[in-house]
Amino acid sequence: MTDSPAAARKPRPGLGRGLSALLGDSLPEEPIKGNPTSNSGVRMLPISSLVADPNQPRRHFDEEALETLAESIRTRGLIQPIFVRPHGQSFQIVAGERRWRAAQRARLHEVPVIVRELSDAETLEIALIENIQRQDLNAIEEAEGYARLIREFGHTQEALGKIVHKSRSHIANLLRLLDLPEPVREMVVDRSLEMGHARALIGAPDPEKLAQEVVTKGLSVRDTEKLARTAKPAPKRKASSAPTAERDPDIAALERHLGDVLGLNVRIAHAEKGGTLTVGYSTLDQLDMVCQRLTGERI
Repeated sequence: MTDSPAAARKPRPGLGRGLSALLGDSLPEEPIKGNPTSNSGVRMLPISSLVADPNQPRRHFDEEALETLAESIRTRGLIQPIFVRPHGQSFQIVAGERRWRAAQRARLHEVPVIVRELSDAETLEIALIENIQRQDLNAIEEAEGYARLIREFGHTQEALGKIVHKSRSHIANLLRLLDLPEPVREMVVDRSLEMGHARALIGAPDPEKLAQEVVTKGLSVRDTEKLARTAKPAPKRKASSAPTAERDPDIAALERHLGDVLGLNVRIAHAEKGGTLTVGYSTLDQLDMVCQRLTGERI
């Protein structure tokens, strides 16, 4: 990314409405052939002149869905334009890579596009929000998108919720999925493990082993939550003579509740004469958010 942090952190007006706010509510119904470097309206470009964005948040494309879309394009053509920006001697796709891939399968020579001059920061932000609003991302891709918006653009969870029209708790729950081990996240990506099951395994001992058990046995979310509560940590190198105390389910529920509120990992170690509350963070922005909440400042 070449933009300065200050420029990248400025919120983009209208992004809560998706691409229509940037492109205008009315577009020509028919593609218009014209100068491909002009910035007005829809025009046709050779499909070979378009290139994918390596920072595209969507990494997984369903083969069957792509073939279905390609068949539709063969029959009716590509109705919705692809959103691109000039990129050297070619045009980089900002939104519509799935349509571009399907159009290639349909052997189209030209595709309708809308060309806009955009910075790297604007390109990433629009691509993330457009994918999120279209529900084209799996839970992990969506979570990674939110994390990048927070990390690279300085958005808070509350601000993100307003932009993409989702609750802050939804965003917080997704962000917590990124704390799971990579093998478990991959199970969410390939949809062998649902988001609700994965969320129940956050903070559990050996979540990878538990995830395999959930899939093998076909457990419900409620059963998965029970499994996570009763799972015992892996044995230490040297076994302790004292029996391992089972975690209090009320404490575990409180941890999950506080984790949902903050969007961070929360651990409570409770004893007879008190205990400790640990809040984990991975970025300075998250630390700043916790400090603001503790001091009562507006976020």
